[in-house]
Order: sequence, then C-alpha cells, then structure tokens
Amino acid sequence: MTNEETTQTTPKPITKYTAELIGTMILVTMGCGSAVIAGSYIGTLGIALAFGLSVIAMAYVFGRISGCHINPAITISMFIAGKINTRDTTLYITFQCIGAIIGAAILYTIAIGNPSYSIAINGLGQNFYGTTPNSFSLIPALVAEIALTFIFVLTVHGTTHERAPKGFAGITIGLTLTLVHLIGIPLTGTSVNPARSLGPALIISIFDSTTPLSQLWLFWVAPIIGGILAALVWKMFKK
Repeated sequence: MTNEETTQTTPKPITKYTAELIGTMILVTMGCGSAVIAGSYIGTLGIALAFGLSVIAMAYVFGRISGCHINPAITISMFIAGKINTRDTTLYITFQCIGAIIGAAILYTIAIGNPSYSIAINGLGQNFYGTTPNSFSLIPALVAEIALTFIFVLTVHGTTHERAPKGFAGITIGLTLTLVHLIGIPLTGTSVNPARSLGPALIISIFDSTTPLSQLWLFWVAPIIGGILAALVWKMFKK
C-alpha cells in the first residue's frame, strides 16, 4: 500500500510473502478480536477503527517490503492493473490466507480464556448474511460487499500512485477501511477481504458450526468482483 517507487534494495520473495502472512494475521487478530473481545465496550465505531488502525500500522511496517496488500481482493486488483506478476499474486494470496487462519486461531485461543465465551454465540467476528430475522439477505449483502470493496480498493490504487502525495497512503487507506466498516458491519460484518473472512469461518467450522463456511463463497466472490472493477476503473482514469 505504499507509493509505487523504486527502492535501493528489493526484498526477497519469501520476505514479501512472510510480510503478507504476518500483516494479515495481525489484521484478523486485532480487527476481529475487537468485535469478539471488546465489541460490547467499543461498539461499531470502535470495531471499525480497530480494522482501520490495524491497516495503518501494517502499511507503515510492511508497505516497503510487500506493498502490504494483506487482502486477496487488493492483490487480484493489482494483478489486473498490471502491478504484480502471476507468481507473486498466487503466493501473496496463499500466505494471506494462512495468516488469516493463524490470526483466527490466535483469537479463538484467547477468547476461550473467558468462561462466558461461546463460539456458537459469540463467534469469531465472522461475516454473515440472512442468519437471523434482522440480517440482510443474499442480494443486498452481495451488492454491499462489491460496492464497499470497490470503494476501498479504488482508494488503494489512487493513494499508491506515483504522483500521489508521499507518506499518506497508509493513513488514507486505513481511514477508508474504517469508513467502509462503519456502514458494512450492520450489513455483513464487513468483509471486503476474502482472507479475513476465511480465517474465522474455517476455525468456527472446526469447533462448532459450518454455517460461516457455507456462506464463505459470497465473501470471496463479491470482494474479488469489487477489486476487479476498481482496477478496470483505475486503468480507465489513467488513460
């Protein structure tokens, strides 16, 4: 998520992939953890800020190493825009998913330390649609995730452009993710990130219900569509 500029040293591939793993792990642990552990204290605004602040922190830690995508939707969008090759795209996504699973496992290990915690009731910050009478149904959830991902990833393209003000990309992207979560949390819990959705859904399916895993397809399909649309629109603007 840093500006597209040439550095004196190029990180080794495994260094970039490890950065993506750790960054995604921290995003899931802190973002989803804010909902599971502190949600009743900090509310929607606090949870949204936790996700945004996690991205800001990781952008300045790992941006110079891997670009700090920590999100398959961003990686695929960068691939469509011609900013990343096929090999890196594949391995970025792989390591992002591993990181998300580790993050969700860490969160579960912490959460079960509370005797009142129940994975069936409290969950792990998983995404959802139509699971309760008050939940938004499939189509609104799909449209919301596409639209919110489009807004988020388009911001990534714009703020990391070589002519964008230097040094502000991480802050802008993190604040945009906060904004996206403010509207998205009541809709779907906000994904806009397939790896972030995968980690909690997989861990929950191991210990309790398969419902999050059965709904996971939407939180891969919609963000990827949103990311692709963002890349296509950004390429149009650059012409």
